[in-house]
Amino acid sequence: MDWLVASDLDRTLIYSVASWGRAGVPVRVVERGEDGAPMSCLTERAAELLLELGRRVPVVPVTTRTVAQYRRVALPGCSRWAVCANGGRLLVDGEPDREWERAVTARLAAGGAPLAEVTDWLAARADPAWTLKRRTADDLFAYLVVDRAALPAQWLAELTAWCGERGWRVSQQGRKVYAVPAALTKGAGLAELRQRLGGGHRVLAAGDSLLDEDLLRAADAAWYPAHGELADRPPVDAPHVLGLPQTGARAAEAILAAMLDRVGRG
Repeated sequence: MDWLVASDLDRTLIYSVASWGRAGVPVRVVERGEDGAPMSCLTERAAELLLELGRRVPVVPVTTRTVAQYRRVALPGCSRWAVCANGGRLLVDGEPDREWERAVTARLAAGGAPLAEVTDWLAARADPAWTLKRRTADDLFAYLVVDRAALPAQWLAELTAWCGERGWRVSQQGRKVYAVPAALTKGAGLAELRQRLGGGHRVLAAGDSLLDEDLLRAADAAWYPAHGELADRPPVDAPHVLGLPQTGARAAEAILAAMLDRVGRG
Protein backbone atom coordinates (compact mmCIF):
# COMPACT_ATOMS: atom_id res chain seq x y z
CA MET A 1 0.00 0.00 0.00
CA ASP A 2 1.06 3.60 -0.60
CA TRP A 3 1.70 6.14 2.14
CA LEU A 4 -0.23 9.34 2.75
CA VAL A 5 1.00 12.14 5.03
CA ALA A 6 -1.61 14.06 7.06
CA SER A 7 -0.13 16.78 9.23
CA ASP A 8 -1.25 19.67 11.37
CA LEU A 9 0.36 23.00 10.46
CA ASP A 10 0.70 25.58 13.24
CA ARG A 11 3.20 24.64 15.95
CA THR A 12 3.76 21.32 14.19
CA LEU A 13 5.23 22.14 10.79
CA ILE A 14 5.11 25.95 10.75
CA TYR A 15 5.74 28.56 13.44
CA SER A 16 4.97 32.23 13.84
CA VAL A 17 7.84 34.51 12.95
CA ALA A 18 7.38 36.27 16.30
CA SER A 19 7.86 33.02 18.23
CA TRP A 20 10.85 31.82 16.21
CA GLY A 21 13.51 34.46 16.79
CA ARG A 22 16.58 32.21 16.44
CA ALA A 23 19.36 34.25 14.85
CA GLY A 24 21.60 32.49 12.37
CA VAL A 25 19.16 29.70 11.44
CA PRO A 26 17.93 30.02 7.83
CA VAL A 27 14.14 30.07 7.63
CA ARG A 28 11.61 30.19 4.81
CA VAL A 29 8.61 32.48 5.16
CA VAL A 30 5.45 30.61 4.13
CA GLU A 31 2.79 33.11 5.22
CA ARG A 32 2.51 36.89 4.95
CA GLY A 33 -0.12 39.32 6.16
CA GLU A 34 -2.08 41.68 3.96
CA ASP A 35 0.67 44.25 4.43
CA GLY A 36 3.30 41.77 3.24
CA ALA A 37 4.82 41.32 6.69
CA PRO A 38 6.08 37.79 7.45
CA MET A 39 3.75 35.79 9.70
CA SER A 40 4.78 32.11 9.62
CA CYS A 41 7.91 30.23 8.67
CA LEU A 42 9.73 26.93 8.81
CA THR A 43 13.45 26.26 8.76
CA GLU A 44 15.06 25.84 5.35
CA ARG A 45 15.96 22.29 6.37
CA ALA A 46 12.31 21.54 7.13
CA ALA A 47 11.30 23.07 3.80
CA GLU A 48 13.75 20.80 1.98
CA LEU A 49 12.49 17.73 3.83
CA LEU A 50 8.86 18.65 3.14
CA LEU A 51 9.56 19.13 -0.56
CA GLU A 52 11.30 15.75 -0.75
CA LEU A 53 8.45 14.07 1.13
CA GLY A 54 5.95 15.62 -1.29
CA ARG A 55 7.89 14.18 -4.23
CA ARG A 56 7.41 10.69 -2.82
CA VAL A 57 3.90 10.66 -1.31
CA PRO A 58 0.83 12.92 -1.08
CA VAL A 59 1.23 15.46 1.73
CA VAL A 60 -2.12 16.73 3.05
CA PRO A 61 -2.30 19.65 5.50
CA VAL A 62 -4.93 18.92 8.18
CA THR A 63 -5.50 22.14 10.09
CA THR A 64 -7.85 24.00 12.41
CA ARG A 65 -7.33 27.08 10.24
CA THR A 66 -10.29 28.39 8.31
CA VAL A 67 -10.21 28.17 4.54
CA ALA A 68 -9.24 31.85 4.28
CA GLN A 69 -6.46 31.44 6.85
CA TYR A 70 -5.14 28.34 5.09
CA ARG A 71 -5.05 30.10 1.72
CA ARG A 72 -2.48 32.53 3.10
CA VAL A 73 0.03 29.70 3.50
CA ALA A 74 2.30 28.57 0.65
CA LEU A 75 3.99 25.32 1.64
CA PRO A 76 6.36 23.35 -0.61
CA GLY A 77 5.49 19.80 -1.54
CA CYS A 78 1.81 19.72 -0.57
CA SER A 79 -0.82 17.86 -2.58
CA ARG A 80 -4.03 19.10 -4.20
CA TRP A 81 -5.93 18.16 -1.04
CA ALA A 82 -6.26 19.89 2.33
CA VAL A 83 -8.50 19.48 5.38
CA CYS A 84 -9.40 22.79 7.05
CA ALA A 85 -11.59 24.03 9.90
CA ASN A 86 -10.74 20.99 12.04
CA GLY A 87 -12.26 18.61 9.51
CA GLY A 88 -15.18 20.83 8.57
CA ARG A 89 -13.87 21.73 5.13
CA LEU A 90 -12.26 19.47 2.53
CA LEU A 91 -10.37 21.38 -0.16
CA VAL A 92 -9.77 19.97 -3.62
CA ASP A 93 -7.45 22.09 -5.76
CA GLY A 94 -8.02 24.94 -3.33
CA GLU A 95 -11.83 24.87 -3.42
CA PRO A 96 -14.21 23.55 -0.72
CA ASP A 97 -15.99 20.31 -1.57
CA ARG A 98 -19.73 20.99 -1.26
CA GLU A 99 -20.70 17.35 -0.77
CA TRP A 100 -18.47 17.15 2.31
CA GLU A 101 -19.85 20.45 3.62
CA ARG A 102 -23.38 19.06 3.48
CA ALA A 103 -22.32 15.89 5.29
CA VAL A 104 -20.62 17.93 8.04
CA THR A 105 -23.67 20.18 8.44
CA ALA A 106 -25.91 17.15 8.88
CA ARG A 107 -23.53 15.58 11.42
CA LEU A 108 -23.40 18.75 13.52
CA ALA A 109 -27.17 19.20 13.41
CA ALA A 110 -27.64 15.67 14.74
CA GLY A 111 -25.98 16.33 18.07
CA GLY A 112 -24.43 18.94 20.34
CA ALA A 113 -25.36 22.51 21.11
CA PRO A 114 -25.63 24.97 18.23
CA LEU A 115 -22.79 27.40 17.60
CA ALA A 116 -24.94 30.38 18.66
CA GLU A 117 -25.34 28.97 22.18
CA VAL A 118 -21.58 28.72 22.55
CA THR A 119 -20.84 32.16 21.13
CA ASP A 120 -23.48 33.68 23.43
CA TRP A 121 -21.82 32.05 26.44
CA LEU A 122 -18.41 33.35 25.37
CA ALA A 123 -19.77 36.84 24.77
CA ALA A 124 -21.20 36.89 28.29
CA ARG A 125 -18.34 35.18 30.14
CA ALA A 126 -15.09 36.09 28.34
CA ASP A 127 -13.77 39.06 30.30
CA PRO A 128 -12.55 41.93 28.06
CA ALA A 129 -9.68 42.38 30.52
CA TRP A 130 -7.97 39.32 29.04
CA THR A 131 -9.96 38.65 25.83
CA LEU A 132 -8.25 40.26 22.85
CA LYS A 133 -10.54 38.86 20.13
CA ARG A 134 -13.66 36.69 19.78
CA ARG A 135 -14.12 34.90 16.47
CA THR A 136 -16.13 32.19 14.73
CA ALA A 137 -14.50 29.97 12.14
CA ASP A 138 -16.32 29.13 8.89
CA ASP A 139 -19.60 29.09 10.89
CA LEU A 140 -18.44 25.85 12.53
CA PHE A 141 -16.74 26.67 15.84
CA ALA A 142 -15.59 29.56 18.02
CA TYR A 143 -12.29 30.73 19.39
CA LEU A 144 -10.78 33.48 21.51
CA VAL A 145 -7.43 35.21 21.31
CA VAL A 146 -6.44 35.88 24.91
CA ASP A 147 -3.78 37.38 27.11
CA ARG A 148 -2.51 34.01 28.24
CA ALA A 149 -0.81 35.32 31.38
CA ALA A 150 -4.05 36.92 32.56
CA LEU A 151 -6.41 34.07 31.62
CA PRO A 152 -7.81 32.54 34.84
CA ALA A 153 -7.25 28.78 35.02
CA GLN A 154 -10.63 28.33 36.68
CA TRP A 155 -12.35 30.06 33.75
CA LEU A 156 -10.81 27.61 31.30
CA ALA A 157 -11.91 24.71 33.49
CA GLU A 158 -15.43 26.17 33.66
CA LEU A 159 -15.57 26.53 29.88
CA THR A 160 -14.31 22.96 29.41
CA ALA A 161 -16.96 21.54 31.74
CA TRP A 162 -19.76 23.66 30.24
CA CYS A 163 -18.80 22.66 26.69
CA GLY A 164 -18.45 18.99 27.63
CA GLU A 165 -22.05 18.91 28.83
CA ARG A 166 -23.18 20.23 25.43
CA GLY A 167 -21.18 18.00 23.10
CA TRP A 168 -18.29 20.40 22.57
CA ARG A 169 -14.61 20.28 23.53
CA VAL A 170 -11.99 22.89 24.40
CA SER A 171 -8.38 23.27 23.35
CA GLN A 172 -5.88 25.95 24.33
CA GLN A 173 -3.09 26.51 21.80
CA GLY A 174 -0.80 29.38 22.63
CA ARG A 175 -2.91 32.55 22.80
CA LYS A 176 -5.96 30.86 21.26
CA VAL A 177 -8.74 29.05 23.12
CA TYR A 178 -10.93 26.93 20.84
CA ALA A 179 -14.45 25.65 21.47
CA VAL A 180 -15.20 22.98 18.88
CA PRO A 181 -18.11 20.54 18.42
CA ALA A 182 -17.06 17.03 19.42
CA ALA A 183 -18.49 15.81 16.11
CA LEU A 184 -16.09 18.06 14.17
CA THR A 185 -12.79 16.18 13.94
CA LYS A 186 -9.67 16.05 11.84
CA GLY A 187 -9.92 12.26 11.89
CA ALA A 188 -13.27 12.39 10.09
CA GLY A 189 -11.78 14.60 7.39
CA LEU A 190 -8.90 12.18 7.00
CA ALA A 191 -11.29 9.20 6.78
CA GLU A 192 -13.24 10.92 4.00
CA LEU A 193 -10.07 11.67 2.08
CA ARG A 194 -8.79 8.10 2.40
CA GLN A 195 -12.09 6.81 1.07
CA ARG A 196 -11.92 9.13 -1.93
CA LEU A 197 -8.38 7.97 -2.67
CA GLY A 198 -9.46 4.35 -2.68
CA GLY A 199 -9.07 3.47 0.99
CA GLY A 200 -5.73 1.72 0.55
CA HIS A 201 -3.28 4.31 1.83
CA ARG A 202 -1.36 3.93 5.05
CA VAL A 203 -1.17 7.22 6.95
CA LEU A 204 1.68 9.09 8.61
CA ALA A 205 0.44 11.92 10.84
CA ALA A 206 1.71 14.67 13.13
CA GLY A 207 0.16 17.23 15.47
CA ASP A 208 0.64 18.97 18.80
CA SER A 209 -2.79 19.67 20.32
CA LEU A 210 -5.80 17.86 21.73
CA LEU A 211 -7.60 18.60 18.46
CA ASP A 212 -4.94 16.48 16.72
CA GLU A 213 -5.24 13.42 18.94
CA ASP A 214 -7.93 11.63 16.92
CA LEU A 215 -5.90 12.28 13.75
CA LEU A 216 -2.82 10.68 15.31
CA ARG A 217 -4.80 7.70 16.59
CA ALA A 218 -6.31 7.12 13.13
CA ALA A 219 -2.86 6.98 11.50
CA ASP A 220 -0.56 4.00 11.04
CA ALA A 221 2.39 5.94 12.49
CA ALA A 222 2.32 9.36 14.12
CA TRP A 223 4.47 11.87 16.01
CA TYR A 224 4.03 14.90 18.25
CA PRO A 225 6.62 17.46 19.46
CA ALA A 226 7.78 18.08 23.02
CA HIS A 227 5.60 21.18 23.28
CA GLY A 228 1.85 21.76 23.20
CA GLU A 229 -1.14 20.09 24.80
CA LEU A 230 -0.20 16.52 23.90
CA ALA A 231 3.28 16.89 25.39
CA ASP A 232 1.89 18.48 28.55
CA ARG A 233 -0.31 15.48 29.33
CA PRO A 234 0.43 11.77 29.91
CA PRO A 235 1.76 10.10 26.74
CA VAL A 236 -0.84 9.11 24.17
CA ASP A 237 -1.67 5.48 24.95
CA ALA A 238 -1.21 4.18 21.41
CA PRO A 239 2.00 2.36 20.47
CA HIS A 240 2.16 3.90 17.00
CA VAL A 241 2.01 7.49 18.36
CA LEU A 242 5.44 8.70 19.45
CA GLY A 243 6.45 11.81 21.36
CA LEU A 244 9.65 13.46 20.16
CA PRO A 245 12.24 15.26 22.32
CA GLN A 246 12.49 18.30 20.04
CA THR A 247 10.53 21.51 20.54
CA GLY A 248 9.77 24.45 18.28
CA ALA A 249 10.71 24.58 14.63
CA ARG A 250 13.36 21.90 15.15
CA ALA A 251 10.52 19.51 15.93
CA ALA A 252 9.23 20.01 12.38
CA GLU A 253 12.59 18.82 11.04
CA ALA A 254 12.48 15.76 13.29
CA ILE A 255 8.90 14.91 12.30
CA LEU A 256 9.58 15.22 8.58
CA ALA A 257 12.81 13.23 8.84
CA ALA A 258 10.95 10.44 10.67
CA MET A 259 8.26 10.43 7.98
CA LEU A 260 10.81 10.24 5.17
CA ASP A 261 12.56 7.38 6.94
CA ARG A 262 9.28 5.46 7.28
CA VAL A 263 8.39 6.02 3.62
CA GLY A 264 11.87 4.88 2.61
CA ARG A 265 11.49 1.64 4.59
CA GLY A 266 8.23 0.89 2.75
